[in-house]
Amino acid sequence: MSRIDRSAILAMIPHQGAMCLWDGVDDWDADRVCLRSASHRDPDNPLRSAGQLRALHLCEYGAQAMAVHGGLRAREGGAPVRPGMLVALRGMQLHVARIDDLVGDLTCVAEVLVEAGDSQQYAFRIECDGVLLAEGRAAVMLGAAQDAA
Repeated sequence: MSRIDRSAILAMIPHQGAMCLWDGVDDWDADRVCLRSASHRDPDNPLRSAGQLRALHLCEYGAQAMAVHGGLRAREGGAPVRPGMLVALRGMQLHVARIDDLVGDLTCVAEVLVEAGDSQQYAFRIECDGVLLAEGRAAVMLGAAQDAA
């Protein structure tokens, strides 16, 4: 599929302004999405504390990757977006302590593992310059469909 810019992402997910962590989608299909971001270098990133952005926040990057993929799938199918609530993280491995000091862009691949009616499970991997930063699985419960913004 074609590349998707930040404005299209903002129209598909509830996270707005600086809280929208992804800058663009480089590739996607029904099963996976590949995204990129430079937001970890932004001194105004809302997840920063004491001037740092801890690797633990990569869980939020992964969850937002899932939301973007859900929005893309809904848009492609002509269906309204179904909001999701993150209910579980499993097998999370963080391979660094912090990410604000990384020079390159973050990249993420999130893949649907299981989906059933009102729930989905994804696996995601986040890297920077080819170095694995975080990996894990996340489960989301889907709410009632809503029209995209």
